Amino acid sequence: MITQALVSNGAKVYITGRREEVLENTVKQYNTGKGSLHSITADVSSKEGCVKLAKEIEEKESKGIQLLVNNAGIARDDNTKFSSNGQPEMSDANAISKHFLQSEEQQWADTFRTNVMGQFFMSMAFLPLLAKANKETPGYSSQVVNVSSISGAMKGSSNGQFAYASSKAAFTHMSRMLATTFASTKVRVNVIAPGVFPSEMTGGDSGEDNKTKLDMEMSNPAGRTGHDSDMAATILFLAGKGGVFYNEQIMYPDGGE
Repeated sequence: MITQALVSNGAKVYITGRREEVLENTVKQYNTGKGSLHSITADVSSKEGCVKLAKEIEEKESKGIQLLVNNAGIARDDNTKFSSNGQPEMSDANAISKHFLQSEEQQWADTFRTNVMGQFFMSMAFLPLLAKANKETPGYSSQVVNVSSISGAMKGSSNGQFAYASSKAAFTHMSRMLATTFASTKVRVNVIAPGVFPSEMTGGDSGEDNKTKLDMEMSNPAGRTGHDSDMAATILFLAGKGGVFYNEQIMYPDGGE
């Protein structure tokens, strides 16, 4: 959604991921806008992978980059997710304890490694490139946009996904810390914390167009899940001139949830 919006509006975009065939298919499908789309295979869940990726981009973009979107995310609450394992009786302490003690330490570690630690090292590794690009466009300051989740702001049990929701809460707060830390470099940090949008996480495997279909009734005022156009409008606002005065802000495209 974000990639397609940026390329369609003239941006040069690099996408990364572990699965080369998925990246190649994405480029083939969506490298058709006013901008251009390029792929680099990388593992952004490790410090080494983040630093290596930043060096590769620096070799291609010697004048720096204006936007970093941290969009990697996983959910590993396979043993406690209500939709897969049922919900315990929430007035029964023993039932609650038994259900959530099925959560594995490794699932928590994997979730925080990708959703928090990896995003931290990506932001730090790319900071010099973002700061360098500030000199290229007068009146515009480079930016990190971190894609978190509304789950990180809700106090419910998040469908039994404690590790995921906790990691997103940590990611959102870390983003505010990054914004404060980067302030003197003139590099901004903002957050998009979406509600329910079609993705492999919410709707299962994607199709040949790398998109996931999601048919779900919603109780939010909008009465629906998010559309591609909703996310596109959000990222284009933040990345464009309209968002220049925004820093350390959290945007909630959630239909009023």
